[in-house]
Amino acid sequence: MSALSLRLPAARPDTAFITSAVLLLTIGLIMVGSASVAVADRALDEPLYYFYKQAIYAVIGLGAGFAVLHIPMRQWQANSFPLLAVALIMLFVVLMPGIGREVNGARRWIDMGAFAMQVSEPARLFLIMYLAGYAVRRQVELRTTFGGLIRPILPITLACLLLLMEPDYGAATILLMVCGLMLFLAGARLLHLLVLGGAAVFVLAMAALSSPYRVARLVSFADPWEHPYASGFQLTQSLIAIGRGEIGGVGLGNSVQKLLYLPETHTDFIFAIFAEEFGLIGAILLIGLFGLLVWRAYAIAKNAIAAGQWFGAFVAYGLSSWLALQAFVNISVNMGILPTKGLTLPLVSYGGSSLVVTCVLIALLLRVDLESRAANAPKTTGRAR
Repeated sequence: MSALSLRLPAARPDTAFITSAVLLLTIGLIMVGSASVAVADRALDEPLYYFYKQAIYAVIGLGAGFAVLHIPMRQWQANSFPLLAVALIMLFVVLMPGIGREVNGARRWIDMGAFAMQVSEPARLFLIMYLAGYAVRRQVELRTTFGGLIRPILPITLACLLLLMEPDYGAATILLMVCGLMLFLAGARLLHLLVLGGAAVFVLAMAALSSPYRVARLVSFADPWEHPYASGFQLTQSLIAIGRGEIGGVGLGNSVQKLLYLPETHTDFIFAIFAEEFGLIGAILLIGLFGLLVWRAYAIAKNAIAAGQWFGAFVAYGLSSWLALQAFVNISVNMGILPTKGLTLPLVSYGGSSLVVTCVLIALLLRVDLESRAANAPKTTGRAR
């Protein structure tokens, strides 16, 4: 890519989008500090250890986002195929013994010295960039032929298979859903997508049923109270936390479930702790912030189409769908609506890779917004009187 440009498009960004993202990031820092106190104190004898690390990740994410904000979308479009290669290489390398780090039976991380990178996060971002580039280059073929749809599906399918080998079932599912939506919006025929979607559902179902720990998750999800101290322990503790919050919550820092009762309090199940401390009112406000963020992100994509910025529009649709689906799945898991997937709550859950990539994602959406607003701005000619 070319050097960064210090000049941004002359336009005012979407204030509501920025405000909702900043509020979610702030809430996330506060809740990581609150939800991880007991875990950090027991494991590291430093109650605010995870808060400090998350704050560092936030600074890195904001720095990365600032840099990405200055890269024109045409540079991402020109390099969409190399980004695909990088994504597939990362997903392959992480599976290699001695390179990928295994945690709880999953090999998803590559050690980067001071921190570990979960490769599925940047890989999914790069794959969305590739698919957006393909949708622009091959729009006629995509709309008229089955072969035009199959070509981008092949590398996406390979990426999903590599994710399942880690295993990262949740990331693979989100990626397939986002890519399917992007292809539909790009004009792919619904019948073709339904055929491929049916095949994908069959493969994912077989992958779920072939894994003993995923079967256990499905069984515990169906009736967690049948085995409240075994397979259903995590979900029952999450539901207890949400129930204890009632209407107004028990207050910030006063959660009982975070005191080593509910596992993964600061990562996958941070929403349950938030609901316990801030109650139904707080939970509705948090969901409302995500709703506002996604709504404005889709509006950014719509404005990009009006400006003729097709690549930016497809990228914005893909990224906003990723945000919406991952937030929905995480909150649904916490509430027992969906089986456990191991997905973070964007901008809120603890995790360096997730937070940094989400900050980059927000910056990309802002860049699309600025470019489309600048393109739609009325051109003035002559001297003002």
